[in-house]
Amino acid sequence: MKIRDSIAFVTGANRGLGLAFVQELLAAGARKVYAAARDPKGITLAGATPASLDVTKLESVAGAARAFTDVNLLINNAAICLWSGFLSPNAVDTARAEMETNYFGPLLLSRAFAPILKQNGGGVMVNVLSFLSWVSIPDAGTYCASKSAAWALTNWLRTGLRQQGTRVIGVHPGLMDTEMVSQLILPKVKPVDVVRQVFSAIETGPDEVLADAIARQVKAGLSKKPGIYLNFNPERDLATAA
Repeated sequence: MKIRDSIAFVTGANRGLGLAFVQELLAAGARKVYAAARDPKGITLAGATPASLDVTKLESVAGAARAFTDVNLLINNAAICLWSGFLSPNAVDTARAEMETNYFGPLLLSRAFAPILKQNGGGVMVNVLSFLSWVSIPDAGTYCASKSAAWALTNWLRTGLRQQGTRVIGVHPGLMDTEMVSQLILPKVKPVDVVRQVFSAIETGPDEVLADAIARQVKAGLSKKPGIYLNFNPERDLATAA
């Protein structure tokens, strides 16, 4: 599939990585770019079509699927991180909120748009995950759990939608230079660099994008003995990522 002349639907399109996706899709010659956010008034980029969407609401997702039936590229990008461990006072509510956006959101979008992608030739689905799909950190345990669930969903979708001709790409950034992780002092990849790697994967493969040195190092550490996930320490384990 080529980015030029594609018809894309991007969630969480009002800022950060989502905004970078919209900008780069337009620059690369996409025929249409539907830029979805809870408040579409925040979508002001010339050439983009604003779309109202709450990924946690079934009726909102269903409405989007009814309205945008020409999509052949779905980018599940919307996500939240509320920075909570599992024993913090509000951990259960936080975990539910993050699961609603980070796991159930892509699940609802994937179910709603899979038939649309099929009728438009198969197309491509992109799920934005994280290196924290594989490891946990104390201050964001609930977020890590939601991204692990989204990774499992992505792996099922890749095989489950293969017969209808839909490619499913999982994207694992380490840390991106966005508002979500602005307080962390570690190497960060620019959102536009992640987007360009995703575009390369869409056009030429592979089905998994390890978007920076952190993601590549953590993925490689899964098979080490002991596995990096057994006692992950960001300061220690990411010190050599560059």
